[in-house]
Amino acid sequence: MADMIKAGVMVASVAALLAAVAAPALANDPYGYRNSQVLLVSPEGDLLDYMPEEGEVVISRDNMGRRVLIDRFGNLIATEIPAETYFPRQRQARAPDAYDDFGAPQPGWEDDGIVTGAIPGPGVIDRQPLDEPLPGMPSGGPDMAPPAEQPPTRTVTPDIPVKSNLSQLEITALQVFLDREGVSPGVIDGKMGQNVNKALVAWQQITGETIDPNNAEDILERLRLSGGLAITSYTITPGDAAGPYVAAIPEDYAHKAQLPALSFTSTAEMLAEKFHMDEAYLRALNPGVDFTIPGTIIKVVDPGQTKKGEVARIVANKGLKQIFAYGADGSLIAAYPASIGSTDTPSPSGTVTVERIAFDPGYTYNPKINFQQGANDKVLSIPPGPNGPVGTVWMALSKPTYGIHGTPEPSKIGRTQSHGCIRMTNWDATELAKMTKAGVTVEFID
Repeated sequence: MADMIKAGVMVASVAALLAAVAAPALANDPYGYRNSQVLLVSPEGDLLDYMPEEGEVVISRDNMGRRVLIDRFGNLIATEIPAETYFPRQRQARAPDAYDDFGAPQPGWEDDGIVTGAIPGPGVIDRQPLDEPLPGMPSGGPDMAPPAEQPPTRTVTPDIPVKSNLSQLEITALQVFLDREGVSPGVIDGKMGQNVNKALVAWQQITGETIDPNNAEDILERLRLSGGLAITSYTITPGDAAGPYVAAIPEDYAHKAQLPALSFTSTAEMLAEKFHMDEAYLRALNPGVDFTIPGTIIKVVDPGQTKKGEVARIVANKGLKQIFAYGADGSLIAAYPASIGSTDTPSPSGTVTVERIAFDPGYTYNPKINFQQGANDKVLSIPPGPNGPVGTVWMALSKPTYGIHGTPEPSKIGRTQSHGCIRMTNWDATELAKMTKAGVTVEFID
């Protein structure tokens, strides 16, 4: 119980933990929480920020065999979690910072940098043994049976939707881990959906391993080993704030053709794409932030390094709405969600080849060979830009007018249809294009 009490005095949230924010850790800290074996996590995902008094709780077990604190009414107060899940191993204690990585005051700090509030010293509170019910509780407590056998790890399959009980930040951690592994979940938005499900299946195919989308401890540990915590801080630069940006992107292609470039419309939109995020989620992580001010510190996810490799074959699975990139040895290198064709303008069947690759391309609209857009009946030259019809990349295929390309609406990838082409997020399309050369085969399967 001593280790649990040590962990309970820390004031930090899962958001801060994922953002690599250190809780107060003075060298003379009598609790030495960095050496603690466990932490107490509340049902809301926060580390317990108070010490339950004797008689308030009983120690029990959940269905995963973890020790839990239950109050007299049967409500879950906290769950015991291994500390190493959250804190990197073998880190030296250091003096605390007055502000976290995002510029917000650390809990317990005043403007003068002095820690306020008292932490009870050892021996102040007499605790019950872990496996002994507290006085006044029914014998055995609500669940004092020996821990049940651990359920088998679930193998995710494409046709079974993932139902997750993870928090939004834990789902974010899963999405970031998958993105770093080269199996794109699409936009990172803290939501469990089919793009995440498909990425999990692809990851299992690449590694031969399985991952349980409801096992937060395993996900966070894998994330730590893949390059660190999911959320980090970023300082908006003068270049970020300067743009160039356009006020808005018109729907009509004739109006698009009149713009000098189809640039981003805001710093927030640009940063969301830079960090593979849904723009609404970026704003939600940074409430009230003015993204136009250089020097502003914001929270973003850390998607890791761009995938490297040489693609020899691409498979476009229409049913899954997913792209698979294979190496010369037949191994799966990467996988991406995609919007592939539609009923009116279906994608090709069979096998074609990549003819050429263009980055930051313009787009020529021809209603006689393309789809019909609005009332436009003339050939239009649409300028390049991330908000252009084909985004930041165009990989022309040997079947005329068809290609693999980016999109101005990344949050719709895998959820909507295209005009016969393969549409991906700009960052995924760019990553794939840099691993691909002219002559690579693209096979369309149903």
